[in-house]
Amino acid sequence: MADTSNPCNPGANIVNRRAIARISRKTFFLVSLALALTLLLAFGRSAHRPVNPQLAQVQATHEQRFEGMERWTRGEHQDLVILAFSGGGTRAAAFSYGVLETLRDIEVTTASGGKTRLLDEVDLITGVSGGSFTALAYGLYGERLFDLFEKSFLKQDVQGALIRRMLNPLNWPALWSSGWGRSELAAQLYDEILFHDATFTDLERAGGPVTAVGATELTSGARVVFLPQNFDLMCADLSGFKLSRVAAASSAVPVVLSPVTIDNYGGHCGYREPAWLRAFADQRNPPRPAGRILKRLQELQQLDDASEDRYFHLVDGAVSDNLGLRGVLDFLEAFEALRLAGQPTPLDHVRRIIIFVVNSASSPSFDWNEKENSPGAMAIMVKAAGVPVDRYASESIELLRDIDARWTAQRAIRDSAAFDKKRDPAVGWVANAVNADIYAIEVSFQALSDKKERDYLNQLPTSFTLPADAVDRLRAAAKNIILASPDFQQLLEASPRHVVDNLPKASGESPGVRRRE
Repeated sequence: MADTSNPCNPGANIVNRRAIARISRKTFFLVSLALALTLLLAFGRSAHRPVNPQLAQVQATHEQRFEGMERWTRGEHQDLVILAFSGGGTRAAAFSYGVLETLRDIEVTTASGGKTRLLDEVDLITGVSGGSFTALAYGLYGERLFDLFEKSFLKQDVQGALIRRMLNPLNWPALWSSGWGRSELAAQLYDEILFHDATFTDLERAGGPVTAVGATELTSGARVVFLPQNFDLMCADLSGFKLSRVAAASSAVPVVLSPVTIDNYGGHCGYREPAWLRAFADQRNPPRPAGRILKRLQELQQLDDASEDRYFHLVDGAVSDNLGLRGVLDFLEAFEALRLAGQPTPLDHVRRIIIFVVNSASSPSFDWNEKENSPGAMAIMVKAAGVPVDRYASESIELLRDIDARWTAQRAIRDSAAFDKKRDPAVGWVANAVNADIYAIEVSFQALSDKKERDYLNQLPTSFTLPADAVDRLRAAAKNIILASPDFQQLLEASPRHVVDNLPKASGESPGVRRRE
């Protein structure tokens, strides 16, 4: 090799040697980087999206007529008790867990003279997003939930653990895999810390309340509820579906987390709508209470053709129903429509429909109206996305109370001395008025009269990590709100049950509860 040194110019020799050294270091870095990437691709974990299997043939049953919601074996025969858990990350999970704790600690004497806990009378739990974790975990574990949920989930930095997994280079090949995204990585984490390979079959075997968790189909905006009756429409077998993926789909916040993809086989298993629903759909002017369930039918019909929609991409259930209450409203009005049409229903014996609406929505305070300049684009986008969700949640609760008022008015007409359906056949349908009362018990931060505590809870973020003290204060708030709720007290006064002497006391520093006007 030729000698490139220049004895007449030692400075140039030094510059040349430094340049060669820099080139060598750069070459070494590039070679090392290439080697690292090669090793990463060789030993990193590529992944394949779990494929939900096809259902060969739908087995039609009597229970399918109400999407399984009337399938209960718990509590008083004349009561239907429903818990609806909203979204809101760990804030929602902890607040709804506080409701379960409170109902566990309230013992009542039933009409038959026996004693039972209110929690043991719960027939159905709906949940979306953060509330889906509490709903699924209680449905799966029952009483054991109270020994494990705090340690395994509520007081864990779930969000931090998920971020660390996303930043781990060993997970990058999986994240780059087709159909496998951040929500599948989240589902793996949820499985490890909470669900431990449990499937929908395990949930049904547990024998607890019916658990209905919702997600949103991204293209159509339709609600997809993880119940066999919804998946039968897609000719998809739900039995082996992991609960961790159910929770991941229900809490897949758009953009932040990727959609959960499922396979659609609709049109290949002989599915048909229940006969009673087809009867309403075929009428030119179906009874008005059937309107919601017919809209739901139209929504579901978007999911039943695999030739057009081979896959569905599911995101956060709060996008389409932040309270998990829309299915309950459909259910109640379908029940009413059948009653008014003179058809028997599985709920004809029910006299009290008790619904705890656990709304974990927060309303953080802003100083925007104190400044001339408007907030930034990102703040506006976040606020604009939340306004319709929160407004619809309030409307859902009022719709519940409207239904109860309508049923009460129909019974008053039916039971009046002046009513004679033979004399006026046009109003003869009133003779079939629903005989049940609805008790809607709203559990929300707005019920707290203590402004300091209310403001604290309203400032808690929608995330999957909260300080342990915040978790405990959310649980205590749920208890205080229920115990002082005028609606809850009205329920106890109007029903044959009464609370035994061991009614739990509100927290020592009770935040107080504001009465609903």
